[in-house]
Amino acid sequence: MEPILEVKHLTHTYGVGTPFERSAVEDMSFEVERGEFLGIIGHTGSGKSTLIQHLNGLLKPTSGQILLNGRDIWEDPKKIRSVRFQVGLVFQYPEYQLFEETVYKDIAFGPANMGKTGDELDRCVREAAKLVGIRDDQLDKSPFELSGGQKRRVALAGVIAMEPTVLILDEPSAGLDPAGRENLLANIRDIHRNRGTTILMVSHSMDEVAQNVDRILVLKSAHVLMSGTPKEVFARADELLSAGLDVPQVTRVAMRLRQQGLPIDPAVYTVQDLEKELLAVRKGGAAC
Repeated sequence: MEPILEVKHLTHTYGVGTPFERSAVEDMSFEVERGEFLGIIGHTGSGKSTLIQHLNGLLKPTSGQILLNGRDIWEDPKKIRSVRFQVGLVFQYPEYQLFEETVYKDIAFGPANMGKTGDELDRCVREAAKLVGIRDDQLDKSPFELSGGQKRRVALAGVIAMEPTVLILDEPSAGLDPAGRENLLANIRDIHRNRGTTILMVSHSMDEVAQNVDRILVLKSAHVLMSGTPKEVFARADELLSAGLDVPQVTRVAMRLRQQGLPIDPAVYTVQDLEKELLAVRKGGAAC
């Protein structure tokens, strides 16, 4: 099956021809499969923000290509607007971009700009609101009356209502309390499961990434450092730590127990997996 997104030798250089010239992304290549949930992690300055702004055409490559369904998104610059409807990008702290009188109007803004009207527009708004946990009685409220987590869900619904095939989330849970964070992540998992939407999630939280994604892309200094399933990536925990990145708390515990002489797989990244390892050790065997 053809990947939904392909990044081919992407380079983006800021300040070309000046003393401040630097490449935020350099010769980067990877693919995203249709329906995949991909986590993107990396230190500040690794190129995450620059990368995701290329995926829906907010930035144009200095060199290289972004392919959506096998076609270069810049093949016809006049059609870049349609790319942004197919690849929805939710920025960090999107609630600061809310501006309409009601929650309903804010969610409707994107699909209305796509030309949707009447019953079709109403369907898009209500389905998106339901997916992110917004009740019907909240649709007529001002978005500014809502809590921080509720505002975040309204902003997310506004992108989902455009029914993008790819959804990119930049630190979606930043600044939320633990309950609000888990509620939002549960909404995102529902979108992925119920709609089959391809999701790319940038996050600083290794625990958040480990518990939600199918695959992790690790960036370092404008390049791809590694890519793999959570287990494959966290099996290289020492390499992640030496690159200035973190690992899930459970992985840290497993690494420490391993150092203490217990025969535990240091690549575990969930509490359930660690529990299996400890039970196997207690029984004198090894976990499956």
